[in-house]
Amino acid sequence: MASTLSQSTLLWVPLAPLAGAVIAGFFGKTIGRRGAHTVTILGVLISFILSAMVLKSVAVDGARFNGTVYEWMVLGGLKMEIGFLVDGLTAMMMAVVTFVSLMVHIYTIGYMEEDPGYQRFFSYISLFTFSMLMLVMSNNFLQLFFGWEAVGLVSYLLIGFWYTRPTAIFANMKAFLVNRVGDFGFILGIGLIVAFAGTLNYGEAFAKGPELAKTLFPGTGWLLITVTCICLFIGAMGKSAQFPLHVWLPDSMEGPTPISALIHAATMVTAGIFMVARMSPLFELSDTALSVVMVIGAITALFMGFLGIIQNDIKRVVAYSTLSQLGYMTVALGASAYSVAVFHLMTHAFFKALLFLGAGSVIIGMHHDQDIRNMGGLRKYMPITWITSLLGSLALIGTPFFAGFYSKDSIIEAVHLSHLPGSGFAYFAVVAGVFVTAFYSFRMYFLVFHGKERFHHKPFPPEDDHAHDEHGEHHDPHESAWVVTAPLVLLAIPSVVIGYMAIGPMLFGDFFKDSIIVNTELHPALEEMTKEFSGAVHMAIHGMTQLPFFLALAGVVVAYVFYMVKPEIPAAIKARFGFIYRVLDNKYYMDWFNENVLAPIARGMGRGLWKGGDVGLIDGVIINGSASAVGGIASAVRLIQTGYLYWYALVMILGVIGLMTWQLWPYLRALGGF
Repeated sequence: MASTLSQSTLLWVPLAPLAGAVIAGFFGKTIGRRGAHTVTILGVLISFILSAMVLKSVAVDGARFNGTVYEWMVLGGLKMEIGFLVDGLTAMMMAVVTFVSLMVHIYTIGYMEEDPGYQRFFSYISLFTFSMLMLVMSNNFLQLFFGWEAVGLVSYLLIGFWYTRPTAIFANMKAFLVNRVGDFGFILGIGLIVAFAGTLNYGEAFAKGPELAKTLFPGTGWLLITVTCICLFIGAMGKSAQFPLHVWLPDSMEGPTPISALIHAATMVTAGIFMVARMSPLFELSDTALSVVMVIGAITALFMGFLGIIQNDIKRVVAYSTLSQLGYMTVALGASAYSVAVFHLMTHAFFKALLFLGAGSVIIGMHHDQDIRNMGGLRKYMPITWITSLLGSLALIGTPFFAGFYSKDSIIEAVHLSHLPGSGFAYFAVVAGVFVTAFYSFRMYFLVFHGKERFHHKPFPPEDDHAHDEHGEHHDPHESAWVVTAPLVLLAIPSVVIGYMAIGPMLFGDFFKDSIIVNTELHPALEEMTKEFSGAVHMAIHGMTQLPFFLALAGVVVAYVFYMVKPEIPAAIKARFGFIYRVLDNKYYMDWFNENVLAPIARGMGRGLWKGGDVGLIDGVIINGSASAVGGIASAVRLIQTGYLYWYALVMILGVIGLMTWQLWPYLRALGGF
């Protein structure tokens, strides 16, 4: 019999980072910089240790927890409460979120060393960790929505952390507005569940799923479950940056690098993937919704990867790789391979955090120059950053035996075995994306760490070049401090081994047995993969004979030839295919479309509602109109208020006569024949 987890232990997992955030935020000036990073790191460390203990109990002892922690209110039969659901899916997310957050906290000591907002930043990232933990630990839609909005709010604060920069303010507002679009769909989906299932609790809502699958959406021929799942997925499109709601994520690079790693690796963007996996009992009831999920993910995986090819900002290259990999996860969700999607979420969290923090280390070494065209030859100056970035890149492109190989190849195989509408296009997208990923990843790697040293005479000098001191003397790049490199080493280890260690229990074992529900009769992809799996070693060796391996190898080779051997080739291609380059450089003109088409429409609608609804109807008719009516009546009544007693006596007499006449009128009619 499975044991039960301690509620008090679970409470401390989110509350420890919250306590650190509150202390650093409200008492930062009192405790100083050292105090701020000490208390927040201690809080996240406690949370990580407890999360690791919970993961061990869940994986080894089969421990579970599903209960109410605090009941807020009851409206009729609808309970609004704070509660935890801890199973394999939750325990894995808790461990990943807290570990990556701990690495980011330690890294921040070095990266934000000279920033005046040091204490504020530590408070924000701890608050971010608390919000994500509340989201993944929830057992009801109310708490899920609270965590969902909380991570959105804190991401707004962090993306715009350097609030004196206009670009940062624009980026955080863009992220906030785009996520509101997705959140509108998300809350509609929750509202439909509440309206037709009558509950906010996951278990109760899932139990009524088959009933919802037989119900039509009022006034249409659509199934209610399909509309509900698509609305929920629109929320995931915003948080997990799926096309066309992806436009906020590249601009989020305006925030400091540590938060880029935290947003892109373990929090916020993974929230949408986690949510759909958690909602698997509902999504399994609608093939239409699954096809929508798969096609949207395929578009994101391939076309966002293309944009990474032409980026020159080191952080933006990694950002577009995040978009592409989120597309891979979404494709897996659409193929009903939910466990494969969250497996890739886990492996991706480690190597993507490694790549972002590695990029931040390069930025420090390059004195805050982020243009990869100004780098080159950093291998000998930054050996730890070089080797860890290489390991992260190898994991990202799916090199056999590395973490990314096991999860990415499993996604490709699951899509290949899917028979849902759109699976053919999705398979092409994820396979072609292998070459694209390898090409842009090693384009960045070669330009940064190999080739000529271009930082002496920068061909593309930044506006604020910190590589020279006040006397104009040049400073060579240098390796970062241990608080920066230690997290790189610690993240590199799981980036290499976690896939090999976890693929058996997570994909083909019973780790997710009660977390993820799949209808194997309708969606047998994962079941067929289980029959073919014969161990992690055999899978890696077999992978070396498959198309994805050769496409990844081709991407690396082409990147080496283009940027190390024949650098004139990319310039020639750019000149030859200028139109395609302009399309990619303008990000498919999505920002232009949003700013010049959607924004004017939204402004027009807003102005119309303001002028017609607010000013015209509410202010003009309801508020001012009622006041004017009262004033008019008062003006008329005021005319008969003369102050003379004879006038009042006359009015009283006339009133009595009128009242008597009204009362006696029926009798007068009867007597006089009126």
